[in-house]
Formats: sequence, structure tokens, C-alpha cells
Amino acid sequence: MSLFRSNLNLPDPEEKPIPAAEEAVLEKVARKVVEKRMAVPAILFLESVKPLNFIGAQTMVFFEPIVQTVFNFKDYDTLRCALEKRETLEILLLKIEEYDADAHQRDKRIRKFLKVEKKKWKWYQRWLGVFTPRVQIPDEILNPPEEEPPPKQNAT
Repeated sequence: MSLFRSNLNLPDPEEKPIPAAEEAVLEKVARKVVEKRMAVPAILFLESVKPLNFIGAQTMVFFEPIVQTVFNFKDYDTLRCALEKRETLEILLLKIEEYDADAHQRDKRIRKFLKVEKKKWKWYQRWLGVFTPRVQIPDEILNPPEEEPPPKQNAT
């Protein structure tokens, strides 16, 4: 007997909001942004232009002939189609934040390793920077194994 029951179209939680091709392009963009260390400016810019995402996608259509000569056309077209949807910007922001957090943790591990490694150097290597040895960062520092969640305790 509800007035709004028939008009309410809830999204299916099992269905992905965007296709796999668009998600791959967004992931590629997010990785490039974090690789160039531009996560903060990108997040600030994307948050400020969220209401204008459709206009931005239509601007991409306007500049398509120029960009087509420089970039991979398929990825550009897929990105343009993805940016026409409102939820895509939020997905892109979440991916950038996730990859930025991973890069930050990786940098912390590398700095910690180098701090311990530098304590093994002689004084002139440490303070003067003369004859510094080459440091090979181990793979477990660069790419640590995934941590398994602790097993659940039974409360019996």
C-alpha cells in the first residue's frame, strides 16, 4: 500500500557498477597517478569536479580527434564512456587512495630497512657519503607476502 514502492529501483548488490574493461582502465589511470606521485592533487581535482563529470566526458568527445593521434584510442574511448557515469569517479578515487596507501606503506618499509642498513656503514660512508655501498632491497621488503587474518576463537 506504499505510494513509492513501485518506483523504487534498488541496485543489485551482486552486479558490478561498471564493466570489467572500464574497471581495468580506471585501475590503469589510478596506478599511473600514484606512480607519478600525484595522488593528492588528483584526489583534490576529482573531488572538486565530481558534479561536472558528464560535462568532462563530453569535453573528451570534443578533443577526441586531437588525443587520438597521441594516445591509445581504445583506452581513451573506454575512459570517456566510464566517466559519463556518476559512480565511476568515486570508484576511481577509491582506487587512487588504495594504491597510494600501499605505496606509502612500501616507502615506510624501505626507509626502515635503509635506516638499519646505514647503521652498518662506516662513519665516512654515513656522514660524508663517500664510497657508499650499493644496497639491494630484498623482495620481501618491496613486496611483502599477504598477511592471513588470525583464526577466529570459539567462545565455548
